[in-house]
Amino acid sequence: MIIHVWRRALEADIGPVLVACGDLEILEVIKDFGGNAVITNPSHPSGSDRIYEALEKFDPSQNFDAVINLQGDLPTIRIELLQSVLGPLKDINVDIATLVADMVDLSQRSNPNVVKAVLAMGPGGRSGRALYFSRSAVPWCSDDGDNNKLVFYHHIGIYAYRREVLKHFVSLPPGQLEKREMLEQLRALEDGMVIHATRVDTIPLGVDTFADLECAREILAITK
Repeated sequence: MIIHVWRRALEADIGPVLVACGDLEILEVIKDFGGNAVITNPSHPSGSDRIYEALEKFDPSQNFDAVINLQGDLPTIRIELLQSVLGPLKDINVDIATLVADMVDLSQRSNPNVVKAVLAMGPGGRSGRALYFSRSAVPWCSDDGDNNKLVFYHHIGIYAYRREVLKHFVSLPPGQLEKREMLEQLRALEDGMVIHATRVDTIPLGVDTFADLECAREILAITK
């Protein structure tokens, strides 16, 4: 699975690809395929901590001023999503960029495994400032017949960080909201960082269960 993700990252062609590995098995697999990888501390509390250590090892001279955190459980991700996530960083006032997609199945609002994003963005907007992220059904709406007019956003856990912002982020202790929601991006919001989300058209399949794995295999077999 990690090889599929690595290949998608290469195909995006937006910079060098480095795999931050928590164990030697993953490192050996990546290197066998000719990829770049580094070993990182297996006890890191978050993916952001892991990519910061990897970035410092890979680029100690600080040639790169931004980094994308792409998780290894998204084997079917489209390269356009990786290219889109950098867009908000063109605004010097944005610290972190991420992605959202419209929530088509509104029954997912009550699913705690689906993270919801609340954005300062109009219905037709393509990018907006993130106000909050939650596993709960947010924003609240009344049963006044207007529900069909509202758009709810499914957060896609891909982040682009400015390097200096990432350095500051990993120096912070976990915030209270982060601990309650188990969402590390809330640490950034509690600290006052500005997160912008780009609205994309598809939600990549995250492989969390054996059923997800079978679905990913079917998709990859079709797209070969």
